[in-house]
Amino acid sequence: MKILSRKSARLQRHKRIRKRVNGTAECPRLSIMVSNRSMYAQLIDDEAGRTLVSANSLKQGNPTVDAAKALGEQLGSLAKEAGIECFVTDRGGFRFHGRVKAIVDGVLASGLSNGKEAK
Repeated sequence: MKILSRKSARLQRHKRIRKRVNGTAECPRLSIMVSNRSMYAQLIDDEAGRTLVSANSLKQGNPTVDAAKALGEQLGSLAKEAGIECFVTDRGGFRFHGRVKAIVDGVLASGLSNGKEAK
């Protein structure tokens, strides 16, 4: 049995998730990336291969759960301006807790609805 590094194991999980999660123009995919220094979130239309809305935490300082919630609210308000009403969650191979969950909660708090969620 092959032993994987943390990064390669996460990338394998991400590939499995991407087989099931697909974004459209009406219900784009919320792609989340968290690292030790920053967080990124973007809404992607996979049919057109285009990023519709994006936000990051580069100017917010430390990537805490509170900063993640603020990032989600910021992304949600940008999505509302772009006319997006729902999204599907692509957690990027990360566990759905902590900062990842806070980003999704922030987007939901801004008024968007979650179409389905990849576990």
